[in-house]
Amino acid sequence: MVSPSNVKNLVKILIGAAWIDGKIQPEERQYLREIAQAKGLANDPEIKPWLYELVPVEPKECYDWVREYLGDRPSLEDCENLIEAISGLIYSDGEVAVEEARLLTKLQDIAKPNQSDHNQLLKQIQKLYRRWVEVQN
Repeated sequence: MVSPSNVKNLVKILIGAAWIDGKIQPEERQYLREIAQAKGLANDPEIKPWLYELVPVEPKECYDWVREYLGDRPSLEDCENLIEAISGLIYSDGEVAVEEARLLTKLQDIAKPNQSDHNQLLKQIQKLYRRWVEVQN
């Protein structure tokens, strides 16, 4: 079972990922608000200022939240789940900014998986990129 603090941390990471290129796109804004509503966090006093863009999120904050969420020794599954969640947000606007792609790539580095796990993670990332490219065509 996912703890409420982990759900809140995940929503914070998603908000940070939306801000990572310096601006929240309209599609990202809608996606974030739907997720926050679905998770019961749309009116959370900690989440609300970021969600409604009253306070920007710096890239360093986003990376700090990712490290806090994953912990010292994240499993491959935890990393894949986080990549999937962030990818849903990133691809919601039909564009992948360099900073957003860098975030996905850094998730690999955080996990430091062994070679077979590494290959699985790379395949997952490739699959997500292919899906994005197909949507663009």
